[in-house]
Amino acid sequence: MEYEFRRNSLDGTLFAEFSMEHAILGRFFAERLGSNIEQCHHIMKQIEVIRANKQNDWMMQSHDLALAIDSEQVRVFAIAIDFDEDFDLEDSMNMYDAESEAFCGLEDFETALKSWMEFISKP
Repeated sequence: MEYEFRRNSLDGTLFAEFSMEHAILGRFFAERLGSNIEQCHHIMKQIEVIRANKQNDWMMQSHDLALAIDSEQVRVFAIAIDFDEDFDLEDSMNMYDAESEAFCGLEDFETALKSWMEFISKP
């Protein structure tokens, strides 16, 4: 999983860009976590709890994004409006799927989160 973190030098806006198949992780890091180091520590604590087998899984949800963690993987996904009818997306919409949901290994996510925490801690 490749990623890059940047800060706008004019207004301090944070950006997180992840590889295409993990694009929504960038949105989660920049928009949901932002510079909130306490929230990052809370997620790290939940990872420790899961690794210690004290809990099977954990989920954090905001108004538009959710994070689900279990002992093997992490899922970040957009919370979409439910539709009354089931329908299939056209093949051209597969890119949208990648921007609305991503899975990665727990260790990869933890590494990225630690990097984010280090990044936001720097002035």
